[in-house]
Amino acid sequence: MAKLTWLGHSAFLLEGKDRILFDPFLSGNPVAKAKPSEIKTDMVCVSHGHSDHVGDTVSIAKSNRATVFSIFELGIGFEAQGAKSEPMNIGGSVKARDSRITMVNALHSSDIFENNKLATGGNPAGFIVESGVTVYHAGDTGYFGDMRWIGEFYKPSVALLPIGDRYTMGIKEAAYAASVINATTVIPMHYSTFPLIEQNPTHFQEEIAKLTGGKVKVRIMKVGETIEV
Repeated sequence: MAKLTWLGHSAFLLEGKDRILFDPFLSGNPVAKAKPSEIKTDMVCVSHGHSDHVGDTVSIAKSNRATVFSIFELGIGFEAQGAKSEPMNIGGSVKARDSRITMVNALHSSDIFENNKLATGGNPAGFIVESGVTVYHAGDTGYFGDMRWIGEFYKPSVALLPIGDRYTMGIKEAAYAASVINATTVIPMHYSTFPLIEQNPTHFQEEIAKLTGGKVKVRIMKVGETIEV
């Protein structure tokens, strides 16, 4: 058993065998309630280089002496900013403390635009985290066929899936993804932070019910809410 807190957008804090933070976009996030200084974590998983996912990674990692897990190119950048980093790549796993972190594919972009310059952010990714419970954080992604393999091979109990459309899967695509991943619990993310990704998560719940006959449970979380998973 573990606890999961939605911090808004794609940011979650998993408290299992260790405390693991995903995509900590808090500062500048119009729906986030927590402040970076309030977060206590052992590790930070960053799915890709866009600012609404990197967020407060460096400041949180440094203040907590936490380790950052990300694609290789981003990891080098985090190290240069003084954060402890464990760079990874797609398909690789790292045993960290009492948890295991595996990086899986995602379909998105990841380059970073700062100071009027474009820099590579490496490939986008998702994470399978085993820490008292197995959680699949899909990152920003469109649907891809290997989601079925992710479900069959890693058998996540919880899947965190983007539903915002435009930049990621929309509701219908994410519902289909949920049906092939076949996690016991699916939690929507990356929606309604900004007007361009405004979505009604109840419609996501309804689509999954049609596809799975109620076999897959959808938990619609409120920002700041903590649940047991």
